[in-house]
Amino acid sequence: MTTKIERRIKIKYRVRNKISGTAERPRMSVFRSNKQIYVQIINDMTGTTLVSASSLGMEACPKKEQAAKVGELAAKKALEAGITSVVFDRNGYLYHGRVKEVADAARNGGLKF
Repeated sequence: MTTKIERRIKIKYRVRNKISGTAERPRMSVFRSNKQIYVQIINDMTGTTLVSASSLGMEACPKKEQAAKVGELAAKKALEAGITSVVFDRNGYLYHGRVKEVADAARNGGLKF
């Protein structure tokens, strides 16, 4: 029997086999912990992080609102860096709740998936 974490890691590797970030279209990776949510925009060809955003310091508001703010912040930083189109990597998490909030906020912020 596999645990919840092992299941997520299996899904993560299955998704990562299909997508990859390039210089023209980097990968937007989401990581969520119990209290925080983090977003990185990564160029997999060079292995560098181009933009990052997190919910550190936003503990006063609910988690879904934190996720939306992080998505908007990531989109704003990406547009400033000249990135308009990304590949979304949900990192093995279900596209639901906070992960969906990040994606929707990034789309509203001007990023294209």
